[in-house]
Amino acid sequence: MAVEIRRSSERFSTRDQGRLTRHSFSFGEHYDPGNVGFGPLVCHDDHLLRAGTGFEDHSHADVEIVTWVLDGAVEHAADSGTAALVRPGSVQVQSAGAGIVHREVAAAGVGPTRFVQAWLTPDRSGGEPAYANADVTLPDGRLVPVASGHRDDAPARIGTASATFWVARMPAGCTVTLPDEPRQHVFVTRGALVRSSLAEPMADGDAFRITDRPGLELTAAVPTELLVWTFTR
Repeated sequence: MAVEIRRSSERFSTRDQGRLTRHSFSFGEHYDPGNVGFGPLVCHDDHLLRAGTGFEDHSHADVEIVTWVLDGAVEHAADSGTAALVRPGSVQVQSAGAGIVHREVAAAGVGPTRFVQAWLTPDRSGGEPAYANADVTLPDGRLVPVASGHRDDAPARIGTASATFWVARMPAGCTVTLPDEPRQHVFVTRGALVRSSLAEPMADGDAFRITDRPGLELTAAVPTELLVWTFTR
């Protein structure tokens, strides 16, 4: 049983004109052999973009890409012909399959754009790329399944059967109980959690990596949003 605390200050940072990315795991020029992933989760990036900036055409293969927008909007377009404006309250899942080329740029006229993007190893390599953009309803104080490889109540499907992506919006004083899956990655996007037996208060950008400690309870000190990945193995 283990609960590992990863503070925001420990994340790698990449800066470019109009863009700041904070990486939870080794990425590109940032390499730590002890921090290359967590189960099938191999990338968990927190992006802040100025309008009109982002990631022009680039390629992916054999990766599941899940995007959650916190502020602003992301203009997404792929060589398959799919195009969408991804806003807060919707989840985007792109299965790269045998290969895609796509672009992701912060939309104009909505202020700075912040989004968190996760990459996962799929169960099957190759195959046809797939795309989905689903609206999500988030009642206050509940942990809601947003995308999953095995849950029918999640609005979007991931090609990694063991994985589920959850979101919780918690008023101050609200407590949520984490699921029973043996592997869990809990990320605070905004707000703060109260001090607990696990850690001093957790704030924006801090994360738990939990192994074999199901059903932990977390309480919000102020209005807080959590992004949670769980894995059945």
